[in-house]
Amino acid sequence: MIRNIIFIDEEKCVGCGLCASGCHQGALKVIDGKARLISESYCDGLGKCIPKCPTGALKVIEKDVEKFSSKPQEEDKNPVNKASIGFSCPSIQVREFKRDTVEIKDREVYQVDSQLRQWPCQIKLMPINAPYYQGARLLIAADCTAYANANIHSKFMKNRITMIGCPKLDNVDYSEKLTEIIKNNDIKNIDVLRMSVPCCSGIENAVKEALINSGKMIPWRVVVISTDGEIRE
Repeated sequence: MIRNIIFIDEEKCVGCGLCASGCHQGALKVIDGKARLISESYCDGLGKCIPKCPTGALKVIEKDVEKFSSKPQEEDKNPVNKASIGFSCPSIQVREFKRDTVEIKDREVYQVDSQLRQWPCQIKLMPINAPYYQGARLLIAADCTAYANANIHSKFMKNRITMIGCPKLDNVDYSEKLTEIIKNNDIKNIDVLRMSVPCCSGIENAVKEALINSGKMIPWRVVVISTDGEIRE
């Protein structure tokens, strides 16, 4: 039968999962870093998911498909999708910041203090695919490091895509999401910034596991910051 149904432009989709969180029929899921319509019969064609999409990847089209059959939304068993969808909030629209620079004797000097180049920056909220990952140098940092050392922005965040999290307090396995990000994007290298406390080794181990699982040999290093703010490389 001819009826309205959601169409997904995969080139525009960044895999943020917001559309899936807005679909009450459970018709949309993030699979392999892209939003997918898991069954045309589950889509009611009302387009309530469209306002959720930050990149304009969704639209309603007319198509000859199965008639609508409502289906309760099932719990997502995929930890990667949970990381993208389960923690969604209205403020996680993907944004990239262009920092103005000036040239001084062959040195690049930023005219602003903040070196954050994208939003969101929480590992749980960041999409699997985004334009700023291409050719990126990643900083994967335990969130306490920004408070322990005053020079995080200038010394570590500059010219990097920053991802932060707390391996002790966040109830999520970072390694699975990081694996997908590394596997599906052109990442040049990774800096891991962690505190010297034992529980902070979780963020280092997650990156190590993600690199192994991605099958990519990407240069990476770990920098440890003590609780009094000293840098131990």
